[in-house]
Amino acid sequence: MKPSKLYSSRPDVFGAVLFEPDLNVVLAEIRLPENRDRDTHNLGKSTLGRMLDFGFLASRNAKFFLFKHLETFEDFVFFLEIELLDGSYVTVRRSVAEATKIAFKKHLARDQDFSTLPDLEWDHCDVPFDRAKDLLDSFLDFRAVKPWPYRKGLGYFLRSQEDYGDVFQLSKFANAHAEWKPFLAHILGFDADLLTRHYAKEAELEETEQKALTIRQEMGGEIEDAGKVDGLLLLKRQEVEKKQGLLDAFDFRGQDKTVTKQLVDQVDERLALLNQRRYSLTQNRKKVIASLEEDQILFDPEDAAELFREAGVLFAGQIKRDFKQLIDFNKAITEERHGYLVEERAEIEAELKSLNTEINTLGKRRSGMLAFLSSTDAFDKYKRLANELVTLRADIEGLERQRGFVQRLAQLRTDIRNLKDDKSHLQSAIEAEVEAKNADEQSLFSRIRIYFNEIVQDVIDHQALLSVVVNQYGHLDFRAELLNDAGIATSADRGYSYKKLLCIAFDLAVLRAHLDEAFPRFAFHDGVFESLDDRKKENLLAVIRRYTGMGLQSIITLIDSDLPPREANDPVFTPSEIVLRLHDEGDDGRLFKMSSW
Repeated sequence: MKPSKLYSSRPDVFGAVLFEPDLNVVLAEIRLPENRDRDTHNLGKSTLGRMLDFGFLASRNAKFFLFKHLETFEDFVFFLEIELLDGSYVTVRRSVAEATKIAFKKHLARDQDFSTLPDLEWDHCDVPFDRAKDLLDSFLDFRAVKPWPYRKGLGYFLRSQEDYGDVFQLSKFANAHAEWKPFLAHILGFDADLLTRHYAKEAELEETEQKALTIRQEMGGEIEDAGKVDGLLLLKRQEVEKKQGLLDAFDFRGQDKTVTKQLVDQVDERLALLNQRRYSLTQNRKKVIASLEEDQILFDPEDAAELFREAGVLFAGQIKRDFKQLIDFNKAITEERHGYLVEERAEIEAELKSLNTEINTLGKRRSGMLAFLSSTDAFDKYKRLANELVTLRADIEGLERQRGFVQRLAQLRTDIRNLKDDKSHLQSAIEAEVEAKNADEQSLFSRIRIYFNEIVQDVIDHQALLSVVVNQYGHLDFRAELLNDAGIATSADRGYSYKKLLCIAFDLAVLRAHLDEAFPRFAFHDGVFESLDDRKKENLLAVIRRYTGMGLQSIITLIDSDLPPREANDPVFTPSEIVLRLHDEGDDGRLFKMSSW
């Protein structure tokens, strides 16, 4: 598959670009001296790549210049003619105003102009956008990228300036690694299904762990042991049966006995202990408060010094100084002690507050029990017992709900263990598969590695290593590195010019490795010679020509100042290779022959 022609319904503004099947050069000439030192010139060489992407049915994006300046472009209709793998052609029609309604026309001859063709003569007209992508996918027939659609890896062969920052992760792949790493592994010859299942299992594990966390939060620290909950339910149900029996028989002697036993053995005994503890704490608090009030020093060193002078004893200031040191030491001890006392008082008061709350609660319970025992009205006792029965049944309902949570939590824990085991097995399989493909010199990945290194070595005379490793999480890490003479990775690949070269080398290596398959056969590289020295530009051009000789189409853009120097009678490119010549002498030199938007 190769782009063959790009044109519009407004040829006076956007003229047709006819692409050759091999090398295609978009040359921007800076003719005005005042523009030579500018970083950007807005002539449209980069925009051409965006227009190709538009023709390949890129999703509508409000930031895309056609839609961002809709008032300027809404009357444009664009046509992309594509050469298919069988040698036939399909033309895609897409307007700006109705960018989600697509038309298709199959044909056998190259360089057609369907800009005035009536709707009835198109094979498919006003096809909805998602259906149109499926239809174009069937026309392109990229069986080598299945089960992914044709657009998944198109960015590797439509490299914009934004896509030179990383060899593997394109700008449109800013989302989760699960969205692009399996595809990349697939085109490099690895088993992408293992990766897809591993990511799916990882997502399922994370979701299950989050569900378990949510249930624990909803339980709010309640019992998570199913056996204990079942035991409590058994006791509560027995108590319900007992009280229900008393109500049914209208006989409260057994209940009186139970209440009496609870009153004596539990409530009164607990109240006695709490009151004893409260008395002890109250006494301690009183002592602490008294100690805090006693922190005074009554000794005055000035008075003591005067007394010694009157007695005729000479101390030469020594006594006074020693007493002051004593006072300072006493103050330091007092401040530290004061801090401990304040802290102890706060702890005592907090415990007293808790004790008083529990004493008040038990006191109310004791009063209710005594009222029940002293009551002679059977109906009053019936009502009290019935209320207790309601409370018990509410407790049982709460415990049953809690048991449901506990059982669900137990199941989730089992699921988590199983998911972790499955994830671990998948990771082991991934590691084994990557190791096997790395070791197999005939594998697709090994061939791509060789082509990649050859390209880089031909251009800059350095070896380059393409590698794939499995990290600790079971994910693939893709690396492209330059090597020094000792075969050790260097930091040279971090520079922009070398990073761009690695991207170009990777794209060409992948295309070459898939030449015998139903796979794209073109590559668009924007600003291909920028930042390279002249000798490396010549080397890269030689590589590109060699690859176009293999049947690949290369579309490159550059500014004339980036051309390697040649003699006047030895041009870098032939006239037939320059498919589009842009310049800065007025609007006629732009891709869109209009003022810059």
